[in-house]
Amino acid sequence: MGRKPEGEKVMHLGLDTGMTKSARYALLPGDPYRSETLARKLAEGADAEELAWKREYCSWLAEVEGVPVLVCSTGIGGPSASIAIDELAQLGVTSFIRVGTTGAIQLHIPVGDVIITSGSVRLDGASTHYAPIEFPAVAHYEVMAALVAGAKQVLPGRFHVGVTVSCDTFYPGQERKDSFSGYVPRRFQNITEEWKRLHCLNYEMESATVLTLCAALGLRAGSVAGVVVNREQGEEFTALEEGEDNSVKLAVAGLRELVRRDRAGSRDG
Repeated sequence: MGRKPEGEKVMHLGLDTGMTKSARYALLPGDPYRSETLARKLAEGADAEELAWKREYCSWLAEVEGVPVLVCSTGIGGPSASIAIDELAQLGVTSFIRVGTTGAIQLHIPVGDVIITSGSVRLDGASTHYAPIEFPAVAHYEVMAALVAGAKQVLPGRFHVGVTVSCDTFYPGQERKDSFSGYVPRRFQNITEEWKRLHCLNYEMESATVLTLCAALGLRAGSVAGVVVNREQGEEFTALEEGEDNSVKLAVAGLRELVRRDRAGSRDG
């Protein structure tokens, strides 16, 4: 089907290209209430406009150096994120940055730091509807380079780059025992130790879908996540606000860097 005709809205987001000003960049928070925060930080005191709010999809529009940028929440998990990415691509978006929170599984990563995902372990299901499991979930090198450059500017010494474990469930897939049943299926028992030994950095629930879809569709994507708990130290979320704030700060800096680099290279998204 490709791109939507001008004036025709996509099904779930309630947006059309007139509303989005044909934006080619998008930030993807999970939490709908984080969309406004991201848009206003992008706008730096200028106007930011709420576009639509349908179910988990809250969208805002801001400008970075005269370039329109969408902020659209995805809700929790891969299936809803896949809908957002596909429909935003139908509207002409070509560059995506996932902005979320995460639990670190390496002892040396403090809460409040931010993880830039270079690639994801595909423990999701949504991505397999777009590409076979052998297809890698990797960040686009241009987006990742911009995120690292942005991190060095705003969070020096407080960011980490590496592989993320991305799965569909918050409880059993991440080997949590504080669920209703308290039971972890055999497939996931002691799995965290294996990921640690393979030098994976963290658990979260969207990056495998985001990175796989974008790579398979010929789009660019990256992912950042603020650390709100270190699973090696306990299960209590001790830095929710700091982790969220720092992920927003890094994503905004990385997006600005990406826009500047694209402009310098005469590439728009």
